[in-house]
Amino acid sequence: MDYDLIVIGGGPAGYVGAIRAAQLGKKVVCVEMERAGGTCLNWGCIPTKALLKSAEVKQLLGHVEDYGLSLSGEVKFDFAKIMQRSRGVSDQMARGIEYLFKSKKVDYLVGKAQIQPDKKVIVTGTDGKTQTLTGNAILIATGAKARALPGVKIDGEKVLTSREALAIKMLPKSILILGAGAIGCEFAYFFNAFGSKVTLVEMLPQILPVEDTEVAELLKRSFAKSGIEILTDTKVEKTEVGPKGVKLTVAGGKTLEAEHLLVAIGVEANLDGLLGAGLKLETDRGYLKTNDRYETSVKGIYGAGDIIGPPWLAHVASHEAVEAVEGLFVPGKKPHKVTVFPGCTYCQPQVASIGVTEKQAKEKGLKFKVGKFPYKASGKAVAAGDSEGFVKLILGEPHGEILGAHIIGADATELIAELGLAITLEATTDELSTTIHAHPTLAEMVHEAALAGEGKPIHI
Repeated sequence: MDYDLIVIGGGPAGYVGAIRAAQLGKKVVCVEMERAGGTCLNWGCIPTKALLKSAEVKQLLGHVEDYGLSLSGEVKFDFAKIMQRSRGVSDQMARGIEYLFKSKKVDYLVGKAQIQPDKKVIVTGTDGKTQTLTGNAILIATGAKARALPGVKIDGEKVLTSREALAIKMLPKSILILGAGAIGCEFAYFFNAFGSKVTLVEMLPQILPVEDTEVAELLKRSFAKSGIEILTDTKVEKTEVGPKGVKLTVAGGKTLEAEHLLVAIGVEANLDGLLGAGLKLETDRGYLKTNDRYETSVKGIYGAGDIIGPPWLAHVASHEAVEAVEGLFVPGKKPHKVTVFPGCTYCQPQVASIGVTEKQAKEKGLKFKVGKFPYKASGKAVAAGDSEGFVKLILGEPHGEILGAHIIGADATELIAELGLAITLEATTDELSTTIHAHPTLAEMVHEAALAGEGKPIHI
């Protein structure tokens, strides 16, 4: 065989899995259709964070007087340069992955891969030339792509997905965003920060449907205060695209109009053209089914990341790929499937969570209590001018184990890591509250929330 492992897909699952296999002394090739880093690095997580940082700075400059500073005149911006910076960040990070491949001795091919029934992999390069790879094992990590709205063409002009939204050159005067999950909320925040009229439409009862209800309600109020129109419990019945824009007709006959429509209603498995004639892999709702070793229904072919279904998160994909690879090549290693993981939304205020929500705890019939601490009672948050939000812990009874953690506010996406570790270590409120947290820090709020769960908060 040419390789010990052929990895198809160069995103957070693919490139991480390839590098881990190489670290284990295996001969590895990674085949990526576009560029190392996959959707996350090139058209997802990384470029959107660059855009969100520009939005955050813009909004901060809008109220520098609060910090005793002043600016002469209006804060101006160059939207094209903002978008260009985002692309530059992605380019830099992609070059970093390519360097890692080289330094770790991972072969890297750009092209479209197709797996044959005999498990050979034919790679068609951008020049149309093909080559055939053989390997002892194949790891499919082709990820997922944005789900389109049935009957509506994604044209990159009037109708966009997150990918097309990352390539626009002019700021929309108005935009309808269909879907208020993490992607929809992040783009709503970004476009609103630069002056677009934003309408956010969600079919379910709350924005960020997977998050704790209290968190979602606070974000909704914050968004509404900033001028974002929010419609929840709203089903779209008709979509019309014309030369001047897009019109949505929602339940009840109400019509919504804007220059652009951003479709953010979820993702679907990216298996297009991957399986040659005669090769079938068992799927569930379009995603690859894998066993407890991440192996598909065909022996020797494995799957990791978004292609095997939710949660569709880069950090989960990387973890799954490492588990799959170590299960393949580390004697005695028993891979585990991901069950507890952090989820993050990077608008302002930020949202981060792990474990069960309060609603889920009730539905499961768990015995629990809640420990909660507001940002406005944190000296660091008030000093920084970021006092909106709270830390909320779902705590098991009678022992006080961490069942869930939900944070909305500044740096929530950084603060959640401590609580992930706490859950992994099966820590309790006693262990969190007796761990000294530096003062003044936002992390103190985790300590205070634990104290609140024990009925002995100091600062509220």
